[in-house]
Amino acid sequence: MAKPKKSEENREEREGSDLIEKLVGINRVAKVVKGGKRFAMAALVVIGDGKGRVGIGTGKAREVPEAIRKATEAAKRKMRRIPLREGRTLHHDVRGEYGAGKVVLRSAPAGTGIIAGGPMRAVFEALGIQDVVAKSVGTSNPHNMIKATFNALDQVASPRSVAMRRGKKVSDILGRKQGEQTESKEA
Repeated sequence: MAKPKKSEENREEREGSDLIEKLVGINRVAKVVKGGKRFAMAALVVIGDGKGRVGIGTGKAREVPEAIRKATEAAKRKMRRIPLREGRTLHHDVRGEYGAGKVVLRSAPAGTGIIAGGPMRAVFEALGIQDVVAKSVGTSNPHNMIKATFNALDQVASPRSVAMRRGKKVSDILGRKQGEQTESKEA
């Protein structure tokens, strides 16, 4: 295996220092071969910076630490940015689906906290969301729940991006009352 370049090492050190890593689950998996079964460990990891970037990764190896390391590296490669309102909640309510997993995510007022089930809670904590109400409908399989949560988060759009797409002002999108409040806060 080739030694990583100096710039890659520095980038990993910078990212590694402020990333929040959550281990969601570890499963023992078996491969049936001629002589019997070969067991391995599969890990599911969520990683985020607490400021709107988050990623998921899976890894499989004979040993647990190696599986976690592989999953963490995969999660770092798959990180994406999610727009947040005031850096603490979602801009609007949204639904997500993946397989049999269905989730409903709702923005919440300040002080609500994270009201969500296990795997979804890990995603919100790594993402940096402080106030959200979430409900999982359907499966309780962590893989499907997390992928449905990411499906929902990918649908979140900030008022600024919606305004740019439509060629309007942010105040036109939010309505006069909310638009005036945000403009007065920015001034």
